[in-house]
Amino acid sequence: MAKVEIQIEGKALPCRQTMGAMLRFKRETGKEVTEIAQNSISDVCTYLWCCVVSACKHDGIDFDMSLIDFADSISSADLMAWSTQVVAENEANAEQGEKKSL
Repeated sequence: MAKVEIQIEGKALPCRQTMGAMLRFKRETGKEVTEIAQNSISDVCTYLWCCVVSACKHDGIDFDMSLIDFADSISSADLMAWSTQVVAENEANAEQGEKKSL
């Protein structure tokens, strides 16, 4: 898994898509991650927050920022940069899976 970080208030924090992040998203929104619409900024922002919370918990990093405080601390450019990294990571993982199956 590629190392993905996001800058929040000048601090680099880990951000990984994990099962915990997916469960947190379901708990926060009532929706599965697979139901995120590409044009839903609130869903993408919520999932990003869940990915940061999950990665920080796993790595033993204190992160107690609420979803709203988190949203107030990032820009749409931050959100798009993360989304681009996620798409690239998912495509790389898919290619690697195809190579293993050959």
